[in-house]
Amino acid sequence: MMPPRLRVFPAISRNRDPKAYIGELMRVARFADRNGFEGILLFEGNDVFVEPWAMAQHIMAETTRSSPLIAVNPLYMHPFTAAKFVSSFAQLYGRKVYLNMITGTAVSDLEGLGDDQSHADRYVRLGEYATLMRQLLASPRPVNFAGRFYRASNLQLRPHLPAELMPEFLIAGQSEAARCVAEETGCIKMQMLPPDLDRGLDAAGMNFGIFARADRDEARQAAKARFRDNQDDRELLALTVENSDSVWRRRLHEGQSGELQDNGYWLLPFLTFQADCPYLVGSYEEIGARLKQFSAKGLTTIMLDMVAEESEMQHVRKALAASGMFDI
Repeated sequence: MMPPRLRVFPAISRNRDPKAYIGELMRVARFADRNGFEGILLFEGNDVFVEPWAMAQHIMAETTRSSPLIAVNPLYMHPFTAAKFVSSFAQLYGRKVYLNMITGTAVSDLEGLGDDQSHADRYVRLGEYATLMRQLLASPRPVNFAGRFYRASNLQLRPHLPAELMPEFLIAGQSEAARCVAEETGCIKMQMLPPDLDRGLDAAGMNFGIFARADRDEARQAAKARFRDNQDDRELLALTVENSDSVWRRRLHEGQSGELQDNGYWLLPFLTFQADCPYLVGSYEEIGARLKQFSAKGLTTIMLDMVAEESEMQHVRKALAASGMFDI
């Protein structure tokens, strides 16, 4: 029997330079397209330099097989419009996309956009959004929908989407509200890499970065040279945490160490505002073995933070290949 295949969506490490943003995204997108990745993760938010739907179309036009993972926040777009984009991409490129359903943005952005819903209610709205989108995409007939946040009366999307091009929905929140919505809507639940690595995996999807070399010690030395500690960057993260009600961000930030652990877990890139997730550091074989363990516990999908340099991406590709569950 063939081992299960891991679906991997790379994302560029946090980029604060708008002049470099598109170039880095395209470098990772083209590398992903050539090397067996499913697509590329595209973020959404007031501080994102390029609207993800526009970036997704640019990437699909410049690649042969990429299926972008597009962040979708109900704040920015009606579900009919989002469904229309999905249908349009299917007609233009004959490819499916994946949708990363989110509620989070800075509290100041919520206030600026006039959104005063509670954390729990934003997840209720997110669940309705995903449900209505699915119905619009799948139904050959007009859709009627009555929820707290969305209503539709004889609303039809033409043409409806073929089953093989239906998007898959992911939910990246870590709160109880996020867990409930994921279960109710059948979305793939995402979680952060757990510190102990051996326990705490209770979702089909995981978010982390990989820093790998042929040798364990070499990987650790190179990682520390790449991601350096800096008090100014730590203070910048602290400010963003204060301006957020994100459960996962607060959990990662509160009482955590930036030390590189013996098992390869490393939170320093997150704590210094250089990445949005923990990293796994080690040799190709070590990381490949960890991925096998994760897969045995139900992991199918990875959001993977990557340094957008050819040499670093090649190291990541070798670590993924060592798992035996990644197509090159």
